[in-house]
Amino acid sequence: MLSIDRLDVELLEILARDARAGVVEMASTLCISRNTVQSRLKRLEDGGLLTGYRPELTLAHAGVATQAFIGLEVQQGCLGSIVEALREIPQVLEVHATTGRDDLLVRAATQTQAGLQQLIEQLVGTPGVVHSTTTLALTTPLAYRVVPLLKDITKDAGWGRSTPAPRD
Repeated sequence: MLSIDRLDVELLEILARDARAGVVEMASTLCISRNTVQSRLKRLEDGGLLTGYRPELTLAHAGVATQAFIGLEVQQGCLGSIVEALREIPQVLEVHATTGRDDLLVRAATQTQAGLQQLIEQLVGTPGVVHSTTTLALTTPLAYRVVPLLKDITKDAGWGRSTPAPRD
């Protein structure tokens, strides 16, 4: 497990707001050296916490207005083959293995509701899928986020070894 502190979280927060933020800009914002920023980011990358710098996309602006969460109940022993089949479907955005009645939770997006219906028919026709439950996403009042969680778990962790914490 990677040990992180408040300074690490501040760097991640800047990147969460703007994945194109530069090292010099981050150093200036946090009043730390460029080398500190570079070494911290490298440690976060090497430790597996920071796995990439990706743009955030608003699918509706690309004409993909329908998003849904589809729960799939699968036959025992078929999970791997179903996940591989889901990987080949462009409309499948992510898949989570879950507990409860549904074994998989699939987040999907299509241009229309008719497209969603076709996707659901494709999913339930996949060998090993026993049952599906679909929940249509109307809006996203709170998008995926991790910075508040990291801030909470590092609130008592300090601000690095040699850099004093900024005054709150």
